[in-house]
Amino acid sequence: MAYCIALTTTNSEENKQALIEQILNQQLAACIQTMPIESHYVWKDELCCDNEWLLVIKTTQKNYPELEKVIVANHSYEVPQVVQIPFVDGYNPYLSWLEATTRP
Repeated sequence: MAYCIALTTTNSEENKQALIEQILNQQLAACIQTMPIESHYVWKDELCCDNEWLLVIKTTQKNYPELEKVIVANHSYEVPQVVQIPFVDGYNPYLSWLEATTRP
């Protein structure tokens, strides 16, 4: 089984909760951690700075395509960040739990 972490951000508490509920209810991830961050970026030729929530989503690479679709469909941003970071190893009991908790 191949595992990954997906990352997305949002500047809305409501959108954060909606994304978490959609993802977990559809078993597209085993765990989602959130943390407040400050994002600096260029959007439409303007320098921007926003307080956002970072969602760190633990899942399988097999579930990533559907996870991406759910995030994009339920996100409040015009172009949300959705990226995948594969990982190749980890603590075996944790990886077994991750696999058992997500869609087969």
